[in-house]
Amino acid sequence: MLIKRWFGSLANRAVALVVGVIIVSTLLVTVAGFLLSRSELEQQARSQLETIAALVAGELDEKLALRLNALNHVAQNLTMSTQALDSRARLLIRRQTALQHLFDAVYLIDAKGEVLAEHPESFRQTGLDVSGREYFRRISSTLTPVISEPYISNYQDKPAVMVAAPVFDHRQRFIGMIGGAVQLDGENFMEKFINLQIGRTGYLGVATRSGVTVAHGNGVGAMAPVRVANPVLRDAMEGFEGTLQTRNGEGETTIMSVQQMTQVPWFVAAVWPSREAYAPITRTIDTFIWILLVVILMIAPLALWRFRRLMAPLKVLGDQIRERHLGMRSDPVDVSGGTEIRQVAEIFNTVMDERDEVLMSLAEREAFFRSLTRSAPIGIVQADVLGRIEFANPAFEAIIGRPSEELTQTYLSARVHEADRGAAIAGWRQATRNQAVFRGRFRLESREPGRLIWGDVMTAAIETPEKALGTITVVRDISHELEVEEALRDEQQRAETILGVLQEGVLMVDTEGVIRYANDAACRFLGVEGECVLRNFFQLITINAEERNLTPQEFLDGEDLDSVYVTLENTAGDSFDIDLTMLHIRRGREDERLVFVLRDDSDRRREEERLSWEATHDSLTQLLNRRAFSASLIKCLGEAGRQEVRSVLMLIDLDHFKPVNDEGGHLLGDDLLRRLADLLKESVRQSDTVARLGGDEFGIILPACGLARAEALAEKIRANVEALRIEQDGRSFGVTTCIGLTELAPDDNGPREALARADEGCYLAKSRGRNAVVVVPSPPAG
Repeated sequence: MLIKRWFGSLANRAVALVVGVIIVSTLLVTVAGFLLSRSELEQQARSQLETIAALVAGELDEKLALRLNALNHVAQNLTMSTQALDSRARLLIRRQTALQHLFDAVYLIDAKGEVLAEHPESFRQTGLDVSGREYFRRISSTLTPVISEPYISNYQDKPAVMVAAPVFDHRQRFIGMIGGAVQLDGENFMEKFINLQIGRTGYLGVATRSGVTVAHGNGVGAMAPVRVANPVLRDAMEGFEGTLQTRNGEGETTIMSVQQMTQVPWFVAAVWPSREAYAPITRTIDTFIWILLVVILMIAPLALWRFRRLMAPLKVLGDQIRERHLGMRSDPVDVSGGTEIRQVAEIFNTVMDERDEVLMSLAEREAFFRSLTRSAPIGIVQADVLGRIEFANPAFEAIIGRPSEELTQTYLSARVHEADRGAAIAGWRQATRNQAVFRGRFRLESREPGRLIWGDVMTAAIETPEKALGTITVVRDISHELEVEEALRDEQQRAETILGVLQEGVLMVDTEGVIRYANDAACRFLGVEGECVLRNFFQLITINAEERNLTPQEFLDGEDLDSVYVTLENTAGDSFDIDLTMLHIRRGREDERLVFVLRDDSDRRREEERLSWEATHDSLTQLLNRRAFSASLIKCLGEAGRQEVRSVLMLIDLDHFKPVNDEGGHLLGDDLLRRLADLLKESVRQSDTVARLGGDEFGIILPACGLARAEALAEKIRANVEALRIEQDGRSFGVTTCIGLTELAPDDNGPREALARADEGCYLAKSRGRNAVVVVPSPPAG
């Protein structure tokens, strides 16, 4: 509370602002300097670490190369027989003074892995079998000098690295090896590098790519596994070189530089904690903060004294304004102080003068408002801020049925029916609070008992910039309108009920194709489960008429449709034969609608197709009948003049069919006719026409067949018919055929001429003893 009161003073706020600006400016400068210095320090630290890691890796490589070359040189001078090597082993080792200074221990090992001699002899490794060691297996298999992986030596179980070279006899056969051991925790060249410190707490580490620590300057013993949880170390084991920021095992942020070695699959890691690397910039920031505190302590009191001197005239102005507002002062306020304070005083005096003028104008306007509302045809009510009626015009009196004297100083909410009163009060309050217009429909109580009046009510706040003055409410009697709306809703419900039970689909869409109404039958046609309103009608279906898809624009621009037969396909893959009716409603207007009536016409179309098929086919054999055969013959005759190969007409008459009917019965005869029909259909091409012309007579039209091929086909048919037999009650029944052939000529005047020639061929076949094929040539072209 004390802090809030202190900040209530403009002078104190100004002082706080000055101090805040100083602090923010200082912080910005500090942060910018910190970031720049940190970047520079980080670059220097990275460069320093990279140099140290590279130098250490290079020097380690040189040390290991020196020892490897020295061993290899000695091994080349030990060329002798196996027996000589075994007998002179101790003498040979004692002579290797140079190697004794380079290694912690020197060994001579035979080809089987047995230690022949050692130095110093106090290690007592002579006779030891080292054939299982990794370095022996490598050197005996590769026959080249090697530097081993770290291992635990047999001498005091200390970690060591073996540098070895193979020894050969005069025939270049492998007879053993000479090796020098370097203890990883001994007093040798490794100790020099590991004890090297970077800063105060930085350190060096050497490890193999296989994940074994060779040496560690932070107290981690040799042969410990590398911490693979560190991503930089994990990448270093895969050959990574470079400098990155990471975290050590204690979670501390560090800078790590990795350098791969060339002599062995090892890497050197130089580690420096970030807090130590960036320590100079931290000390600089601490000093800067102390300086900032001293500056603030010096500037704040001086700024407070100066700002209070500047704000003194403003306090005087405030006292005069308060007196003028309370009516204790009638003169304008004095104009003194700085430019801004004088400007405030002048504006206040101007506002007060304009306020007096506005109050006089409001009084005049109120008188005008009251005279205007008395003649208005709708109810107008003015209420104060508490909702009490101050004025009601005669139209409102007529709606309520009470005179103005009874309404004045009563609450406007009391005129609302009790069931709607709570919602009305809440709406009025919210509208007044939000300075918005409130609108609603409420039941109003009238003087007549039991009679309620529905009113469309709109309320707006009356207010000035200084305060709220009340509300103005407009009331319109809508009781009769609601009765008409209720009747319309009943009619609409009745219409929707009727449409819902219709089998025809009825739907209404707008000009964009969006469905505004659809009954259940229409939704089924559209293949939509549940409600299909607001879906796009033209996206749900495809309408095809006369082998052409109708577009949405054709429906919009075209005339009304009445009973048009179309095919409707929906997105679910269903297809319907539809009798379509389409009507335009309010055509050309913004709210234009299209009404579609969809009647399922599938049954009627199937019946038409059945009647059409029966009119052209024989019901017993399913072949074409004489009428369809004649139509096909006429068509073929019309094309005869354009064909290079002539068409052929074939008439087939059965022999001895009547005995089959008489002796086997009509059912057997019908069965025989059906089998013959199947035989004929199987014998001809799909483009050929096969028909039953009546009784036991058949006809075949062979378009563009040629007489020679037709005659061969006729012989085949004749033979197949003769071979066809039906067994019944131990008896065999069958028939033969007389076939007449003739070409269709361009000079034929009609089907009768061609039929007469083919029929003549049948008679000739019968006269020649039946079961024969006779060709009757067409007349020569005249």
